[in-house]
Amino acid sequence: MNEQALQIIEVELSILIRRISSFTTYKKIGSLDRSAYLLLHQISSHGSASVKTLADEFHLDVSTVSRQTAALEQKGYVYRIPDPVDGRSYSLHITEHGAAALNENKQARQERVAELLKSWSAEDRLIFGQLLAKFNRTFD
Repeated sequence: MNEQALQIIEVELSILIRRISSFTTYKKIGSLDRSAYLLLHQISSHGSASVKTLADEFHLDVSTVSRQTAALEQKGYVYRIPDPVDGRSYSLHITEHGAAALNENKQARQERVAELLKSWSAEDRLIFGQLLAKFNRTFD
């Protein structure tokens, strides 16, 4: 791999992570934190899911996702459906309230990204999105 390219990517990723962390800490977008947004998005996009499935998807510990989904359930964003075969297991489904919160937050996030990229060409935005998706898939 080209050493210069690797150095640029590493530094730019570090800067991006810092800026996103800073922005989300001081200028929250929407009412959902990142974990709630991603969990609701996953359930909404792919249908009901178990805590284990969600933990596997996000490469997180089951206990972490269990705690996060319990918070979503407490807020009325998801509800549990018991597994008919294994009474200890359940899948999570998004509620109308959860879908509304997700859509509101998605809109706010997309508006912020559009604002940041408004001076970019349509082609650059498309390429950037495709490369981000490709990069994210490398973690699977």
